[in-house]
Amino acid sequence: MTLRDISEKTEQYAVEIINGRQRTWYDTLFRIFLFMLSRGYQGIVQLRLNLYGNRILRQHEMGCFVVSVGNLTTGGTGKTPVVELLARTLADKGRRVAVLSRGYRSKARPWRERLLAFTKKGQDAVPPRVVSDGKQVLLDSSQSGDEPFMLARNLVNPNGNGVAVVVDKDRVKGGKYAIRHFQADTLILDDGFQHLQLRPWLNILLVDTTNPFHNHEPLPVGLLREPICNMERADFIFLTKSNGGRHLRHLRAFLHRHNPKARIIECNHVPCYLQRVDGDERLPLEALAGKPLAALSAIAVPTSFEDFLSGLGGNIVFRKRYVDHHRYHAKELREFCREAEAAGAELLVTTEKDAVRLPELPAKRLPFYFLRVEIKILRGEENFNHCINEICLK
Repeated sequence: MTLRDISEKTEQYAVEIINGRQRTWYDTLFRIFLFMLSRGYQGIVQLRLNLYGNRILRQHEMGCFVVSVGNLTTGGTGKTPVVELLARTLADKGRRVAVLSRGYRSKARPWRERLLAFTKKGQDAVPPRVVSDGKQVLLDSSQSGDEPFMLARNLVNPNGNGVAVVVDKDRVKGGKYAIRHFQADTLILDDGFQHLQLRPWLNILLVDTTNPFHNHEPLPVGLLREPICNMERADFIFLTKSNGGRHLRHLRAFLHRHNPKARIIECNHVPCYLQRVDGDERLPLEALAGKPLAALSAIAVPTSFEDFLSGLGGNIVFRKRYVDHHRYHAKELREFCREAEAAGAELLVTTEKDAVRLPELPAKRLPFYFLRVEIKILRGEENFNHCINEICLK
């Protein structure tokens, strides 16, 4: 068993404990241990916020418009399509946009570069990774991370109004690079709600309406990155995975109590089409109706993807799930293709985020597609337009 396998099994076990699936006495003890850690974690988070709030720790200002997009919880809110919508809309209105990402689970830099980065000279000598300059994609998903690669691929435009995507754990360095090399006048911090080193002009918070705050506990016994009361920093709140139902009025009231000034936007993730993993061929969603499918995913909430397939008339005869951000091996993919065919599947379907992490596909296999999903504003479009105009008028 490799170190990666051990890490993923540990992560999966922790997720089960967080979700309350204790089976034995040592599961209960482990949850108590996690609860104690969570109280220490919460104290550190609040201390850090106070240090920045009292200006003991410095927040950097970039001299251009900075928009932070993030969550209170870990994963699963559908953040990447919202960042894509925001970046594309701003670029279409003439803004020079760059997305700044930390490149979660991207390939580590060579040790010499990491050593240089510890020195002041090294910070200049080791530039950020440029996933896209807005005109072409320059790195693969292993070097950039799956979400930055997705954004780069979907926001590239050879004609000149594309969006640059820059990856670096130091967002200040990434932002300065984007301004200097791409003349960016708008920076979008992907997953930036907890990134306090760079001062945002606007804070956009995403809340998953199907599981807003999990068990209301902080990491690692829950999924909260910081206490719910800290949503007061948000200027706009996107309610993702909404369906316009009346049940949302309770959630909206809850959010209003914690942040009466934030403008709320309800949106949903809408399937658009199927695209061939290894080509440009596209199929309409109707192609799923009555079709035996095999579903492959390694995302935070796999049920949301599988529900899409079932809701479109697909018959899932085989499914394989891995932990979020899992990077597939060729052997795993061959096994999935073989088991799917044995189960009677006629089509293989994965998510767009998973598609960028797949190795070379086996020569003999069933047709393999990913489901393209985009954001649709259901309610509060005037608030979204206000958000865009507030940026564009600066």
